[in-house]
Amino acid sequence: MLTSLSIRDIVLIEKLNLAFGEGLTVLTGETGAGKSILLDSLGLATGARADRALVRQGQDKGQVSAAFSVNADHPACLLLEDQGLDGGEGIIILRRQITADGKSRAWANDQPVSQGLLAELGGLLVEVHGQHDDRGLLDAAGHRDLLDAYGRYDAELKAASAKYTEYREATKALADAERMLEDARKDEEFLKHALDELEALGMEVGEEEALAERRTLMMQGEKLADDLKAYQDDLASDVGVDATVRGVLRRMERTEGAAGELLSPVIEALDRAAIELSEGMAALDRLAQDLDFDPHELERAEERLFEIRRLARKHSCAPDALPALTDDIRKRYAAVSAGDEMVAAARKKAESAHTALSFAVSALHKKRTEAAEELDTLVMAELPPLKLEKAMFRTVVEALPEGEWSATGGDRVSFEVKTNPGTPFGPLVKIASGGELARFILALKVVLVRGSSTPVMVFDEVDKGIGGATASAVGERLRRLADDAQVLVVTHSPQVAARGAIQFQISKGDKGTETRTNVVSLSSAERREEIARMLAGNVITDAARAAADQLLELDG
Repeated sequence: MLTSLSIRDIVLIEKLNLAFGEGLTVLTGETGAGKSILLDSLGLATGARADRALVRQGQDKGQVSAAFSVNADHPACLLLEDQGLDGGEGIIILRRQITADGKSRAWANDQPVSQGLLAELGGLLVEVHGQHDDRGLLDAAGHRDLLDAYGRYDAELKAASAKYTEYREATKALADAERMLEDARKDEEFLKHALDELEALGMEVGEEEALAERRTLMMQGEKLADDLKAYQDDLASDVGVDATVRGVLRRMERTEGAAGELLSPVIEALDRAAIELSEGMAALDRLAQDLDFDPHELERAEERLFEIRRLARKHSCAPDALPALTDDIRKRYAAVSAGDEMVAAARKKAESAHTALSFAVSALHKKRTEAAEELDTLVMAELPPLKLEKAMFRTVVEALPEGEWSATGGDRVSFEVKTNPGTPFGPLVKIASGGELARFILALKVVLVRGSSTPVMVFDEVDKGIGGATASAVGERLRRLADDAQVLVVTHSPQVAARGAIQFQISKGDKGTETRTNVVSLSSAERREEIARMLAGNVITDAARAAADQLLELDG
């Protein structure tokens, strides 16, 4: 609900802080006192178009703040969180500033937001209805959602959405299969030849680089092999290092006595050297064997390397991409053979999904039709007491062609009325006059309120042009509506005013040389006087006070 409204330098208001409570709040006052300023201020805070004419004359800027208390999971809180902003845990404060040169800034919970987001938040928190209402119930685009919220057939809505998603996915899969088959058939001969070449090659990732290194090594192999042979000969000859070291060792080992002991460390060092030398010669032998030059092997490596690079150039890819390309072409070629079966399977799945979607759309259509009939009956029952006894209301649920089905089903929903027998039905905004329109909206809201998540409803002069029993009926319905939501109503009707739980009196007065709009919350005694004034005019009589007492007692 709206908990407070703070206004600074807007039109005739210099400074105003209002606190609101639950139930029905009525705003009364003489014509021209400034009741519209409050609604304009609330509209400014909730995203309405900013007009620099709203800034109080002589001031640089005007500002309005509106505080709301809602459930923490209210759509407005979730919207803020989706935008990465503080959701307020059920407390939302919207603030708007407009300068005298027409510039506007907006905040939500003290975080800067765009005017678009502010308007979206405002639409989730406040509904404004009146003679010139051009949104909400008058927008046929939203009638289906209103009926769905009223009908409470969530299971059918979710089923239709899920089946529509499945159908879209199945039809896309069918289209993809058909396109793949068509493309594959166009390239069948090329695919067969390319696949034969690539499969015959049988290349592995990394093979091209390894072959190139092996080829380079083999090309150097002949010269390197000769060098290694010379190294082996020098090391292993009779006069080589190995023979010399081992000859010296044998002679040292035959030395006896004290001289032998002196040579012991030398013998151990030379023995280790002989072992290391032996291992080095063995490693040299293995390297010579590994680098044994084979001209035929070099030729084979060169031929395979050439073929790998030729196919890479042919298919405009890196050599290491050839294995993946082989798999892709294999799948495409397989699609030629198995394409008909794949398309048939995809078509069968799409047909099955279409059948399921048709069933879900039909079930949802039935629920909507039932809810529409119930809604029509309840709204029609509200019209006679509102002096619309000749009027008729109907909810049209029109089945759409399959091409226009969506995740919300296959129906177009619109609210239509006619005000006199013999005249055709038509949209609310085109058929009803200003006063009738406000009462039609009131009747609808009384019935639709159970499906609404909007916590605040504002009615601007919904009682214009009526009085007596009709005005009393309007007041009674507004109070009934306020059982489920906070309702603010601007009214000139004492019958409506008497139904309020809270009443604000709006008046115009002078402050020095300037005119100001004043707003005060009325006590019980003050309410009696205000309602008596609304009944009698400027001169309040005892009879008017007695009548005011009767209205207030009736409300109690």
